[in-house]
Amino acid sequence: MTRSLLNPLGLVILVAMLVTACASTQLNAVWKDPAYQTRPNRVMVIGVAKNPLNRRLFEDEFVAQLKARGTDAIASYTVVPDKQQSDHEIIAAKVKELGADTILITRLVSKKIVKTYVPRTPYYPPAYYGYWPDYYGHGYRYIYEPGYIAEDEYAVMETNLYEAKDDKLVWAASSETGIMDSSPSLIQGYIGVMVKNMIGLGLLQGK
Repeated sequence: MTRSLLNPLGLVILVAMLVTACASTQLNAVWKDPAYQTRPNRVMVIGVAKNPLNRRLFEDEFVAQLKARGTDAIASYTVVPDKQQSDHEIIAAKVKELGADTILITRLVSKKIVKTYVPRTPYYPPAYYGYWPDYYGHGYRYIYEPGYIAEDEYAVMETNLYEAKDDKLVWAASSETGIMDSSPSLIQGYIGVMVKNMIGLGLLQGK
């Protein structure tokens, strides 16, 4: 009689891959100035990044999602060249020139690795445990299929909103995003969480 047995280690790896693929942005802390009781009309979006492509991806996606909620927004790279993005006075002049009432700044603070021990899958013996092949298979897998250490990388991000008239902070969010790759869907998901939080706090119009 042939008995088909599922490899427990293979199952653990598959589950770990699925969990990683579903990783999302988690908010660590959020603050809003209770005195700020209005909504931004036009936002200057600034992505602080050394890589010009990353700056454009973040700014374009933020602009798209803000406009989708009825708030006008400007990607800073369209008016401030990469070589001038460190110049506060140039950015401030463009904010005033274009009539932006708020400045949204997002940046990568750090990256961290989280190690998690994944134990071997519990073994459930077959109904007829009296057969020696079943017993031997159980013992063999127990010896040669130990647990393992899974490593997950996270990007620690900060996103702040400032009022242009006095440069005052009105909203801030700290978050962690699981890094699987650099696909646009990862950026979209992160920004979607930020926008959802802003909607919940009355900073943006909800749908």
